[in-house]
Amino acid sequence: MSANNDFETIIGLEVHVQLNTKTKIFCSCATSFGEEPNKNVCPTCLALPGALPTLNREAVKKAIQFGTAIDAQINQNSIFARKNYFYPDLPKAYQISQYEIPIVGRGKIEIEVDSESQNPRQKVIGVTRAHLEEDAGKNIHESNFSKVDLNRACTPLLEIVSEPDMRSSDEAVAYLKKLHSIVRFLGISDANMQEGSFRCDANVSIRPKDDTKLYTRVEIKNLNSFKFIQKAIEYEVQRQREAWEDGKYESEVVQETRLFDTQKGVTRSMRGKEEAADYRYFPDPDLLPVFIDDDLMREGRNIAEMPDEKRARFVRDFGLKPKDAAMLTNELELALYFESMVTSGASGKGAFVWLGNELLGRLKEGNTLQTCGVDSATLATLVKRVESSAISGKSGKQILDVLVEKRGVNESGAKLEVDSLIDSLGLAQVNDDSAIISAIESVLSANADKVAEYKSGKDKLFGFFVGQVMKNAKGANPARVNELLKEKLG
Repeated sequence: MSANNDFETIIGLEVHVQLNTKTKIFCSCATSFGEEPNKNVCPTCLALPGALPTLNREAVKKAIQFGTAIDAQINQNSIFARKNYFYPDLPKAYQISQYEIPIVGRGKIEIEVDSESQNPRQKVIGVTRAHLEEDAGKNIHESNFSKVDLNRACTPLLEIVSEPDMRSSDEAVAYLKKLHSIVRFLGISDANMQEGSFRCDANVSIRPKDDTKLYTRVEIKNLNSFKFIQKAIEYEVQRQREAWEDGKYESEVVQETRLFDTQKGVTRSMRGKEEAADYRYFPDPDLLPVFIDDDLMREGRNIAEMPDEKRARFVRDFGLKPKDAAMLTNELELALYFESMVTSGASGKGAFVWLGNELLGRLKEGNTLQTCGVDSATLATLVKRVESSAISGKSGKQILDVLVEKRGVNESGAKLEVDSLIDSLGLAQVNDDSAIISAIESVLSANADKVAEYKSGKDKLFGFFVGQVMKNAKGANPARVNELLKEKLG
């Protein structure tokens, strides 16, 4: 019998990314989310006799962009195949997918594990392939009957299949987060997990340490949040370990598809897992083989700056710490907001502190960068006022509190401006040396006895003098008060 730490976890992931084309992959129906049921359908979506599919060029381009981003082989010649199975939301009784020759071949994704620790580690995860396919419709189950919505049918998917290179749930989540950021930075998908445009199937197995054999793998289907993905993998690994230790591995761990019960935190059997042969793949006779010409290849190879490249540039150009740059480039919106602040005149380090620490720290659940009402130009102005000593850091935080609380607008709906808030709240900082010196002289004159004590060695009295000067010269720059007070006291 083996102890838990004598096992190795083997994880491979299949991720379905819904591409953000305006129309579906094999017809001209819209791909908009949230429409009334069965609105965005046509004879092709409904699999009516005689309806023929026509490949969406934009979907192919987006697949090439992804392949370029992960340094993958791009197959200029590929074919579509029919994957045969029956389910109510699949009106053709087959799915148009790719089997033998996908558009995207082998590639790799570098991840960082334990990124919050003092010693994060890097690991390269192999990507086996990424192929285009159509999505199925959606079954809506009522108490005693089911309805089918085919709006989603024929929507373009890019299925990204990893190598079984991950050895823990942490590595799996790190890989998924990196993949999520890549497709978002590329602009090929909104990757909205709540709406199902980024969903994951996890293949999990275990084996004794030092064993090279791959044992029975279990598929966990349709995981759509990083938290649930981690919990599902951890539960399944523990279930398989306990079965092994109890001598029940062969009877309890079978090749099957399981679902994760988010309420109970357990996986449960859904159906036996099919092999490729069960789907009877064969080339789709209604679609010509795909040939990617040089023009389309050039378009697909022209991609936006990727997260790793942007992170390196933030460190190089703005002097950010690697950890801070990594935090900003985990999410596309954060990176764009930060860059917009710098473009508006904020320093790189100041922009990070006020965005990464101050603004994000004030956003409660349900409030985001997009909904908080504080745009990048407004926050950049606030940073500039603090950095120029027009206001103190404390006053800057007070202004940010108001901006977040009121979501950037006043009672009449007009935009709140930083400079107007400085004036209305009386937060302008006094930087006039003559006014500060006058206040210092007044305080020292009124406290001659304490001045004598300070000069005899009671250094702690310095704080007393600072407090008195700040009280007399309301709004004085504390740093300048300290400097001038030291000069006066000698």
